[in-house]
Amino acid sequence: MVIRVFLASSSGSTAIKKKQQDVVAFLEALKVEYDPLDIACNEENRMWMRENVPEEKKPANGIPLPPQIFNEESYCGDYETFFDAKEDNSVYAFLGLAPPPGSKEAARADETSHGVENGNHAEGNLDDSTAHGEEEEEDEEQEEEELR
Repeated sequence: MVIRVFLASSSGSTAIKKKQQDVVAFLEALKVEYDPLDIACNEENRMWMRENVPEEKKPANGIPLPPQIFNEESYCGDYETFFDAKEDNSVYAFLGLAPPPGSKEAARADETSHGVENGNHAEGNLDDSTAHGEEEEEDEEQEEEELR
C-alpha cells in the first residue's frame, strides 16, 4: 500500500506550504513510503484529488486544499485530521497501515487487544495507569521535539 499525498508545488499560501512540509517531514521521519502528487503542475492529479475527497470533507466552496492524504484510493484525510492523528499517536491507523513493532501505536494496540482478550478492560491500578500515562505524555512530547 502506498500513501498518496496531494501537494501544490507552487502554492502562494505560506500556511499551505507549512502544512505540506509538516506532513511530508513526518512521513519521512516515520519512514512511511509515500508518493507526492503535485496538483499545481498536473491537472490529472488535481481533478482526481477533487473528485475523490468525500463531499462531507470538502470546504464550503467545494474545492479541497492540499495537502490531502490517501492510502491508494482510500481517503485518509486532510491536514487537520492528520494533525489530530499525530497528536493522538495514531498516524498509522489514520493512514490505514499496521504500526511497526515496537512503536507506541503498536504497544497501545497490543494493550487494548490483550486487555479485552483477558477480560480485563485495562482497569488495573489507577495509580499505575496515571503514572504510565504521564510517562507516555513526556515521551510523546520528547519525540515531537526531536521531529521538529
